[in-house]
Amino acid sequence: MTTIREPAVAGMFYPSIPAVLNRDVEQLLKEAKPRTLDGHLKALICPHAGYVYSGSTAAMGYKLLSSLEFDSVVIVGPSHREYFHGITVFPGDAYRTPLGDVAIDIALREELLKHSKEITLSQLGHRSEHAIEVQLPFLQKVLRKFSFLPIVIGDQRRANCEALADALAKSIGTRNVLLVASSDLSHYHTHDEAVRLDRRVMKEVESFNPDGLMDRLERQEVEACGGGPMVSVMKAAQYLGANRSSVLQYCTSGDITGERDAVVGYLSVALVKVN
Repeated sequence: MTTIREPAVAGMFYPSIPAVLNRDVEQLLKEAKPRTLDGHLKALICPHAGYVYSGSTAAMGYKLLSSLEFDSVVIVGPSHREYFHGITVFPGDAYRTPLGDVAIDIALREELLKHSKEITLSQLGHRSEHAIEVQLPFLQKVLRKFSFLPIVIGDQRRANCEALADALAKSIGTRNVLLVASSDLSHYHTHDEAVRLDRRVMKEVESFNPDGLMDRLERQEVEACGGGPMVSVMKAAQYLGANRSSVLQYCTSGDITGERDAVVGYLSVALVKVN
C-alpha cells in the first residue's frame, strides 16, 4: 500500500490550483537574479513562510538550481505544531503538492537510519507541518527529476543537531545530494529590531560557523524557528566539503507589506564547495 503525505497548506501558504501555483513559482524564479557562485553547490538555507511574504527570497536560492541536477534532495525543517524528542523521517512513499508527487528516497532513508538512534521513522512533525512542504513546488520547477528525504527535528538541542549532521554526511557520502535547511528568522519584532537580531544570525552564517550559531541560539541571542535545521545542514555541508557561505538575500515581511510594527525575517543562503 502506497502512503502519500497530502498537502497541508496548499491554498494557504501557496496556491492550491496547479496552473496558478505553476505560474506564481515561474514568476518568482524569473524575477530572482542571484549572483553567480563559483564552486559546487552543496546546500541551501531557505525561508518557509507564505509565498507572498518569503517567496522572492526562497526563489533566490532555488534559481541557482536551474542548470544543475541532483539525484536527491534532503530537506531538514523544524516542527511548528508538534513537539517531540529526537528527529523524524517520513515513513511513507511520497509527499504530494498540487504539481504532483515527489517520491521519498527510500535507499537514502534506510542508510540514514543506520547512523543515529535519535533518527526514527514517524509521522510526527510531518502531518500538518508547512516548513518542508512549501519548498517542494520550487524544487519541482527547477529540477527535472529527483527524489527527496523529509526530516523534521522535534527537539533542536545541540546533541540532536550534531547527530543529524554526522548521520547525513555519512549517509550521503559521494551521492549527488542537495541539502536544504528550512528556516525563518526573528518573529514579530519591529523591523529595526528584527534586522538587529537577524544580522547576528547572518554573521555566523556568512562566516560558516554553525557552532557559533548554536551558541547564540542556546543563549537566546538570536531567533530562528529552524535554527536547529540550519546548524545541522551547515555542519553536514562542511563535512561534505563545503567551505564557503554566500548570503543571497535577506528581507523582512515589512519590506514586502510595508507594515513594520511586527515582522518576520527571511534569509536565503548558498553553501558551496570551492576548490
